[in-house]
Parts: sequence; structure tokens; C-alpha cells
Amino acid sequence: MDKFYLAAKYNTVVSRRTSYRLKLSLCYAFIGLLVSLIVVACGDSKTTLSPVNDSSTKNTVLKIWWDKGYTLEEDEALQQVVNRWEQQTGNKVKLSLYTSDELSQKALRAIQAGNPPDIVMNDNGDRLLSPRLAWEGKLANVSDVIEPIKHLYPETILKSVYFYNNLEKQRSYYAIPIHQGIPHIFYWRDLLKLAGKSEKDIPKDWDAFWEFWKQVQDSLWTQQNQKIYGIGFPMSIGAVDTYEIFEQILEAYEVQLLDSQGQLRVDNPKVRQGIIDCIDWYTKFYRQGYVPPEAVNWLNPDNNRQLLNRFVVMTPNNSLSIPGAVRQNFDTYHNKLGTIGYPNKPNGKPMHYLALVKQAVVLADSKNQKLAKKFLAYFIQPEITGNYLKVAGGRFSPVHKLVWKDPFWTNPKDPHIWAVSKPITLGQTRLFYTAQNPAYSIVVKENIWGKALNKVVVNKIYPQQAADEAIAHIKQIFEQWK
Repeated sequence: MDKFYLAAKYNTVVSRRTSYRLKLSLCYAFIGLLVSLIVVACGDSKTTLSPVNDSSTKNTVLKIWWDKGYTLEEDEALQQVVNRWEQQTGNKVKLSLYTSDELSQKALRAIQAGNPPDIVMNDNGDRLLSPRLAWEGKLANVSDVIEPIKHLYPETILKSVYFYNNLEKQRSYYAIPIHQGIPHIFYWRDLLKLAGKSEKDIPKDWDAFWEFWKQVQDSLWTQQNQKIYGIGFPMSIGAVDTYEIFEQILEAYEVQLLDSQGQLRVDNPKVRQGIIDCIDWYTKFYRQGYVPPEAVNWLNPDNNRQLLNRFVVMTPNNSLSIPGAVRQNFDTYHNKLGTIGYPNKPNGKPMHYLALVKQAVVLADSKNQKLAKKFLAYFIQPEITGNYLKVAGGRFSPVHKLVWKDPFWTNPKDPHIWAVSKPITLGQTRLFYTAQNPAYSIVVKENIWGKALNKVVVNKIYPQQAADEAIAHIKQIFEQWK
């Protein structure tokens, strides 16, 4: 503005009247600028999380790697958030979507090569990436994003992103919680009816509950000549569902692998016996013929496909991807497909669910850390996150207390979202062991439990041998992380 003023003042060919008009227009422009700044400031006063334009970042491109959604709606919901942020800030984003398994491996390779993206959000991040990378000092500390809104998250959610950095020798927030999922059981109501049963017949007692699905299969095979399997338990090494479901079974039998300090308890005779019993219990359904023979080779999407193609009556899953796949068909979504929680534990206590808290991280070697944090601060505003999750079809549940106030999540007219929301709002969740000790992320990465279960049903070894081999392997991993 000063340059224009001096030009007007010292330009001898400009008349005094023109100079006066120029000064007046400059005055109006200055006042308009002040007003616009005040309006922006007032608009941002609703939340402390709105990003602030920074001219130093205008020429940079924020690189974001994100999990590809199960449906087109999920990817479109994310793209909408990115587009709005670009429009509001003037910054540019290069958004790349990858499958979950591909992303975790690609991110690790990029970090090793010294050319990582700025932000990574991976469905397996809470178990595979975040704890391990935080320990190694490869994640940026994001406490400055979390602390201002810390009070708006449940304690369980905060613990899920509070990791130990072995280089800094301290714990801090090294990830941003985005959403969460817990395991539930999905089944076909119409297949129950074909077997002469209804959802009202499903028991809440542990043993009776699992016996019920065996009875459904028996009825379908003998009375209806329908070769549909009763239980969709993965038995493979290649599916994360295998260890996710098995760890939920360990929780059901209250087999605690780590103590409160994150130290192994597998040498405890009761813990060892609990592992043996759970391996025996899980694999018996396959050995008895109530799980499809192909389950030993299933990959991540296969239990979903088996249910959707009506090859199994029921299967557990850690998100609402199965209902999401049939959402556009009203009759199937609301009437034929059912969602139910796990039964009470064998000791009669209510089930606690293992929460998978999906997280976004900023890499320590990111070239645009400041801009990455601004984007995530924008993303986790309740109105932004809440709308994103809804547009994505509700496959995952909120982590933010304010988002839960939206009746969308607790509306009983949606039989699937409502079923999953109940145990979360009641506080019936706990975290995977990776939140306590990063060494357990290697246990997950190597799918120790999937290998143990697979050996029992494929190699015909005894559950005791499978348990002892798994325990020895886990102890070896933990020794390397001391």
C-alpha cells in the first residue's frame, strides 16, 4: 500500500483531484481489509481448531496417504474434506489412496528411503505403524494439536495415541485419533427363518450362543438341503480378522497377556493354559465342520464376501463394512441383515470390546509438518469429522464426544449403527495391547495367533504345541524390544 501511496504523491502528471480520489480509494481499501479480517476472526472464534492462512506455505503441496475406503462414498467423503480445506486455506493437497495392507508397507518403505508423505492414515496404524514408529522416533509430536481439545476425548481414545519415544525417553501424543471400530457379529435374518429360528432365539449365554449357530447350520443342511456354513471364523495367516477375532476370544475368557505396565504374563501358568484353551475353542468349529474349509486361505475381505454371498450364516467383523456394502438396498439393510454384539463372557460378565482406534500420523521427516498439523486440526473439528463419518456411511464410529451428540449414531431405526454404538457409549471397550507396548505391534504384524490357529487346523498339531510355539515367539520379540 505504501508504494502505491508514494507513486500517487510524487507522480507530477497526476492532478490533485485524481490524487485525492486515489487516497480516498486507498483508505476504503484499507478499511475493507480490516473489516474482512475482523469477520474472519469472528467466524473462527467458534473453534480454536480452524487453520490460519500462512503465506509461507502457499507454494507447498501437502502429501497425504490414506486408506482407500470399502465404498465409493468413503473416498468421496474424504475428498470433500480435502477440497473444502484447499478452498478455505488456498493450500494444495496431493491425496493418494491405497489398500490398507499396501499402505502400511509403502509407508515404511518411504520412511526408509527418506521420502515420506506428510500424513499417513492407515486402518492398521494403531497396531502396526503408530506404536512402532513412535518408539523409533519417526513420528512428529502432535501434542500441540491434541492438548487444546484433550478434554473432548474419552480417556481410552487418548491412551490409544499416547506412545513412548525411545529416543526422547518419554511418552507423548504421536498420533491423531480419527475414528474407531469394535467387533460385532453380522448374520442373515432370513437364513435364520429358513432354519426355523429368529433373532429372538439367539441366546446371550456364551456356550448357548455358539451352539445356536451350529444348530442353524445343521437345520439348513438336513432340512433345507442348503450347504451354508454356520460360522465365518477366519483360520488364515493372511487375514487380520483372524487375530482380531481371536484376541476378542482371549478377552472373553479374560486371558490377560500383558500387565498394567505392558510387561508379558505368558509365563504365568494360568495365562498359558488360557491361551491353549482359547486356541482349542476357536479351532474346534473348523474341526467340527461348522466353518468353511476355505477359511484357512481367506484374505482380509473374504469373511465379508462369504457372508454377503450367503456361504456363511454369520461372521464377526471390526467395522460396519458389511452393512455398508448393502446400504443402498433398503430391504436387505433393514430387514434381512442383522448386527448383534458378542454374548456375555463365559463367566457371565458383560463383554468388553477391543477398540480399533484409527489414527493419522505426521512423519518426523515430513517436509511440511506445520501444514500437516493444520490440516489435521481442521479435520478433527467435530462438525468436519462428524459429517465425514456420516457421508462415509457410518462404517466407523466417532472418537469425539461432541460428535456422539448427533442422533445419527444412536438412532434405533438404523439397526447396525445403533447396535455398535451401544457398547461404545457405555464404555465397554479396551485397547489392543499395542497401546501398552510397541513390541506387540510385531506380534500383530507377524500374525502369531493366525499362525497358531492355522497350524492346528492345517498341520493337525495339538493346541498345546501351537500355544507354546506362539508364546516362545512372542517372548523372543519382546526380548528384542527391551
